Amino acid sequence: CLKVWRTQRLAAPAWSQDGIINGKEVAPHSMPYMALLENKQGPFCGGTLIHPKWVLTAAHCYKYSFKVMLGVHNIQKAEKRQIRKVQEHYLHPCYNAQEKVNDLMLIKVDSEGFSFLPLRKNEDPAPGSTCLVAGWGKTGSSSTKGSDVLMAVNVTVIDRPKCNSEKYYNFDPTITRGHICAGSDGKKVADSCQGDSGGPLLCRGNLVGVTSFGKGCGIIEKPGVYTFVTEEKRQWIKKMMKM
Repeated sequence: CLKVWRTQRLAAPAWSQDGIINGKEVAPHSMPYMALLENKQGPFCGGTLIHPKWVLTAAHCYKYSFKVMLGVHNIQKAEKRQIRKVQEHYLHPCYNAQEKVNDLMLIKVDSEGFSFLPLRKNEDPAPGSTCLVAGWGKTGSSSTKGSDVLMAVNVTVIDRPKCNSEKYYNFDPTITRGHICAGSDGKKVADSCQGDSGGPLLCRGNLVGVTSFGKGCGIIEKPGVYTFVTEEKRQWIKKMMKM
């Protein structure tokens, strides 16, 4: 865990949590800190501008030759978007793709963005509390592509013992204190899906988690799992941004 990973090619997990299920289109540019990662094949992940020159996303989103776009609402429309080149990648030193832990990556871009969401000290969100997840991912498990517009949905935090139970993830993988499970309230389906990876989980307006993985999309007993931005991880982020 002492190693700093830089520009290392990593494949996305086979069931990475990448779209917004039962969400709604957000008001254009009402989340100006949202970042969209795009390569030659098109958009593939989201992220959050947490400092004028730094984006926080998921480690499994790393790909060669991609760019960061800011100020995007509708992918298909010409907008006054800001296109940023990537200067450097920093994967969390304890990232483990197999166990799906510490799934965080910092991206340093070549020039400043205009609106960012600063990281604040977070409390572990209580089970049953409501948070918000956003992205341009698929809006249904049968969708063939992601949403053209930025979507968001409220999700309900699920306690870790329940998320590790036999009906849920059954310790495959183990949901740790470094994860947050969030999805359906038990009645209404709400979830992220393919294309949302790396995007923010916002609780009370704070960036509390980063979209990491799931099984399928919109399955009540398979909620989305998010990397919890603990105080330890926040300190790692602050340290890296000083480099």
